[in-house]
Amino acid sequence: MGDGSTVTFTAEDGATAECHPPFPPVPPGEGTPPADAPPEVAARAAAEALAAHAAADRTVGVLLVRLGGYAAGVFSGSPPRLIDSKTGSRPVHGRSAAGGWSQHRFARRRENQAATALRAAADAAAEVFGRYGPDGLDAVVLGGDKRSAAGLRADPRLEKYLARATGRFLTVPDPRLAVLRDIPRAFLVIRIRLTEPK
Repeated sequence: MGDGSTVTFTAEDGATAECHPPFPPVPPGEGTPPADAPPEVAARAAAEALAAHAAADRTVGVLLVRLGGYAAGVFSGSPPRLIDSKTGSRPVHGRSAAGGWSQHRFARRRENQAATALRAAADAAAEVFGRYGPDGLDAVVLGGDKRSAAGLRADPRLEKYLARATGRFLTVPDPRLAVLRDIPRAFLVIRIRLTEPK
C-alpha cells in the first residue's frame, strides 16, 4: 500500500489514488491484516490507519509570514485548537519604478523595512514556540510566502523549530488571526493524486 510517506490504493481497473498524508510517515496501524488477507481488507485497514494518523492528537507550531505580516501559533488536540498565538504587521513599501538616486534611497529604505518586518516575525515565533520548547512541538508548519519564510532560517533562535518543519509549505493570504485560526484545514489535508489507467 505504501511506505508511510505515501499510501497508494489501486482499483480493479488499474486506477490509482496516491495519498500524501500530513505529518508523514503513517505508522503501521494496529490490527494490520495478515499478508494473505483479501485486497479489500488490506485496503480498508490502510484507509483507517491513514485517517487515524491525520486526526491524531499532536501539538503543532505554525509560522505564517509574508513581507510585512506574520502569525505564529500553537495548536493542540484533535481536532486542533489554537492555544497560543501572536500576530502582527510592519509596513513595507512597494517597489519604486523611479530611477536615479531617489530610487536607491527608496530601495535601501524598503530593505530596512523588510528586515525589520522579518525580525518581528522571528521575535514572535521565538516567543510563542519558546513557551513549549522544540521537544514540546510534534511538528512545525510554515506558510505565507517562501521568500519571506526563507529569510527566517538565519535566526539561531528558530533553528531547532525549523528543523521540525514539515515538507508542506502553505501559501496563504495576509497572515491575520482569522487565517491562523483556520489553518488546520490546510495542514491536516490528505492530498490525493489520481491516475487513470491508460
